[in-house]
Amino acid sequence: MSSISVPSISVSSPRSLSASASGVLTGTVRVPGDKSISHRALMIGALAVGETEISGLLEGDDVRHTAAAMEALGATVLRPENASQPWRVRGVGIGGLAEPASVLDMGNSGTAARLLIGVIASHPITAVFTGDASLNKRPMARVTQPLERMGATFAGRKGGRLPLSVIGTDHPVPIEYRLPVASAQVKSAILLAGLNTPGVTTVIETHPTRDHSELMLCHFGASIVTTTLADGALAVSLTGQPELTGRRVLVPADPSSAAFPAVAAVLRQGSDLTLTAVGINPRRTGLYVTLKEMGADLAFENIRTEAGEPVADLRIKGSALKGVDVPAERAPSMIDEYPILAIAAACATGTTRMFGLAELRVKESDRLAMVADGLALCGVPVEAGPEHLFVHGTGKAPKGGGFITTAMDHRIAMSFLVLGGVSEDPVTVDDGSFIDTSFPGFVALMNRLGAHIR
Repeated sequence: MSSISVPSISVSSPRSLSASASGVLTGTVRVPGDKSISHRALMIGALAVGETEISGLLEGDDVRHTAAAMEALGATVLRPENASQPWRVRGVGIGGLAEPASVLDMGNSGTAARLLIGVIASHPITAVFTGDASLNKRPMARVTQPLERMGATFAGRKGGRLPLSVIGTDHPVPIEYRLPVASAQVKSAILLAGLNTPGVTTVIETHPTRDHSELMLCHFGASIVTTTLADGALAVSLTGQPELTGRRVLVPADPSSAAFPAVAAVLRQGSDLTLTAVGINPRRTGLYVTLKEMGADLAFENIRTEAGEPVADLRIKGSALKGVDVPAERAPSMIDEYPILAIAAACATGTTRMFGLAELRVKESDRLAMVADGLALCGVPVEAGPEHLFVHGTGKAPKGGGFITTAMDHRIAMSFLVLGGVSEDPVTVDDGSFIDTSFPGFVALMNRLGAHIR
């Protein structure tokens, strides 16, 4: 076992990448572990009593920043020498976090920053959060506002942007909070703050969002009850101050990462690709539901449950796609997958209309604008509004040839590299270095399957 090494806040030099037309994609591979679950396993393991063993943890830059932050807060995090071995976290128990001696650098991860702000909010400690240039532009007020009601105070830039000082409270108050927008990050931040808060903390969501926090908290021994209200909303209630106990966690392959080779395979007739042990939590599978509606030959095989999460092997074959309407209520289950869905839509026959996309405006970049502008550069007709994107496909290979500015956004970079694999002319992204935040080894894996990325 070894200590955590974390990239400094200044990332590696920009590295342009270019993708050109590929042949079929074939093979059987496992994409990296789920990023959302990896963050939560480290955080909740640090709040548990005893040792937590985590297999399949994503070893990307984002998750390593979370591991380093938990060590700074008093937990012991041991990284294995051999990638086949599990990570180990020795927790400090609920209420046992120590005040960090230095600033907590969360890198590029909005999930890690927002969830950990929630954890610290109900502890009587002060911590300063920062991140890379992209993360420091992203709003945190949606998290800090409900946490202020619980007793925490904050000092940061306009909109609650990082760098941000979090002054936790020694007398946290439970709240009932209805989410103004669907956000698993805000829900999770409040629930995690509720862990060290006496009484019952409740979050009400009109549209169901990712429930990884609830599943993992239950796995560690917390008491969480979800009820359906008269208006159809879900009320998620957590009883505070439980004793969490260290557990074994097997992190499934990330369905958001699997989306990139999956769409690349769908768009090449003759492809036959299997992605093993992919998480198929129904609140994460909106993309795959949509692809099937578009005509994709896609199947979940060998379905099982691991640490409370449903898992399956995903088999994808090359298919002819047609345009569809994607309803707004599906957005929470596929919010990170709209960029790669737009690439599939560009190659489909007919128009794909996507609604309810306001949340894309406040991701690592303004993803809605980035996708629309990038597709237009590659000869794909698009229409974009404040909350919608219409992509007009012809069923033929797009022209391509665009030089895409990624704005430090890993999903924009990967999406347009997939487009380059099916375009007439190569597509180049200005910087692929940030892909490692969520999908280390992406280029090597794609090329091994049959892609041409240089």
